[in-house]
Amino acid sequence: MSAKIPLPSEGAAGGESAETATATCYCGAVQLRFPTEGDGFVETFICNCTDCRKISASAFCTNFIVKQSATTHVRGREKLTKFAQDNTIATGNTMQNHFCSVCGILMYRISSGFPDMYVLRLGTVDDFALHEGKLRPSVEQFTKDRVSWFHGGEGVKQYEGNYYTGGKEWKSMHEKL
Repeated sequence: MSAKIPLPSEGAAGGESAETATATCYCGAVQLRFPTEGDGFVETFICNCTDCRKISASAFCTNFIVKQSATTHVRGREKLTKFAQDNTIATGNTMQNHFCSVCGILMYRISSGFPDMYVLRLGTVDDFALHEGKLRPSVEQFTKDRVSWFHGGEGVKQYEGNYYTGGKEWKSMHEKL
């Protein structure tokens, strides 16, 4: 299989009016369809924790959370390989990391603290325009650990620590989960 990022005419989906979109690995072997709104979509966030920085080989990650029950493996589920890490630095949870076995792209993570959710990387989303709209981050966590040259996203709520395990706001906003 040749390395190719899918175009909308090749199975990529999205758009501001679409209720679902696709996320694809770099080589195109693995593709997911996920909700961009409604009950299946939870939130998009920036994370500066050391776990995200290491696994992404970057200064921070932009992630989004969707319910597993609302997400479909369009193709390549059998091409995913899993690496699990116990006692991650930020939470103490076990994080399962699901990578494309062909190109190595991290498609999603599953936390033992939220086992019914997928945490996907924004960069895997095929419709880049969604990064500016529906999938624009609303939260940034672990700001105490971010690099000094990054000042966070404009209008994004800032949290020094873990927003998802420590915040009353998270629990009240997401009681349905």
